[in-house]
Amino acid sequence: MSNKLIINICASSDSFGAFGENCEGIYASGNSVAEVKKDVLEAIKIYKEITPETKWAQPIKENWPIEWHYDVQSLLIFYQGIFTNAALERMTGINQKQLWNYANGVSKPRKQAKEKIQNALHSLGHELLELSL
Repeated sequence: MSNKLIINICASSDSFGAFGENCEGIYASGNSVAEVKKDVLEAIKIYKEITPETKWAQPIKENWPIEWHYDVQSLLIFYQGIFTNAALERMTGINQKQLWNYANGVSKPRKQAKEKIQNALHSLGHELLELSL
């Protein structure tokens, strides 16, 4: 296991929520991913204030960096203003209607579809890191 505080971000029909995967007691919510991330930082601050230091979970005690994990719905909603469904279709091979279904909670992607989305975004990230202007 890596030394990172894993925070899972999940979308609901009208908001976002988050919880610490490897740290009990860290919960957050908000109307956007940005609000949830801010609330997570506040939750960590409160955790430190109300929990005796001798009982802090290892990720808090050692100040591990946060690694944000998204469910597919929250990821697609978060990046809607950046990636159109047409662009995501070209990148992933998943048709736009199915991507819309994932983003709107109509259906949940199978493991293979999740991997296609993740791999396409990672590939784009690597390409962007390697370019120069």
